[in-house]
Amino acid sequence: MRASGRNLALHLVLGTGAVIMAVPFIWMAISSLKSDADISSYPPNLWPTEWVWSNYPEAMGFAPFGTYFRNSLLIAVSHTAINLVLATMAGYALARASFRGRTVIFMGVLATMMIPTYTKIVPQYLIAKAMPFFGGNDWLGRGGSGWIDTWWALIVPGALTPFAIFMFRQFYLSLPRELEEAARIDGMGEFGIFARVMTPLVKPAIATVGLVTFENSWNNFLWPLLVTTRQDMRVIQVGLAMFQEDQTRTEWAYLMAGSALATLPMIVLFLVTQRYFVQGFATAGIK
Repeated sequence: MRASGRNLALHLVLGTGAVIMAVPFIWMAISSLKSDADISSYPPNLWPTEWVWSNYPEAMGFAPFGTYFRNSLLIAVSHTAINLVLATMAGYALARASFRGRTVIFMGVLATMMIPTYTKIVPQYLIAKAMPFFGGNDWLGRGGSGWIDTWWALIVPGALTPFAIFMFRQFYLSLPRELEEAARIDGMGEFGIFARVMTPLVKPAIATVGLVTFENSWNNFLWPLLVTTRQDMRVIQVGLAMFQEDQTRTEWAYLMAGSALATLPMIVLFLVTQRYFVQGFATAGIK
């Protein structure tokens, strides 16, 4: 009886928390269908007096959202693919391969996770701008723009994350060593053991890292804003700022519609991978 009461209380608390967290998304979805009069009314109306479904096509026509969406999708997919390929190999090497300095390298990976993101922005920008032989730069990285306004600046930084390496290392450590020993007895090489035996067993880590990488890349705002000035290179998060025409006027209905469209891919991706995602975070601390 007591256990049932505790479970009921726990579900009530979790349900209340879920509703509170969902309120901003619900408000965004409802506001995207309001007229300007409803949005500017005070006190604000919860439900629109008129459902303006035309806000969505008008928002898409207000700015080149198709270009922004394409750019964000290309960058997010590239980051996810590169991160999964490189981080699985790095995590496997740190977990299963014996070589001198392995612990020191892993400590270095953990140390990079503790560096605040915004403290790296200026050095990354200077490196991107001074990249030799790009954008008119000489071999010393002077005289041109380097990677600024190029896909290199949008894709290369952030393509490999220390979190992904850490996550894969934890999963590879949890796998029994008998699997790779049996594969070696059968004559399989190290790369075959990695690709055909061990990696298929870490699907929760692949789903978790893939989802987190895609989400971070999709929602990235500051870095694309710094390294791009051309409209055809803008991403969707930077494009949302187009709805703020000046300091005094913001197209709130269009902004809410654009934000809802920008959020939709992440919601769909999470619903598809949520089982592996939860399992991945639950298992990451085994070793």
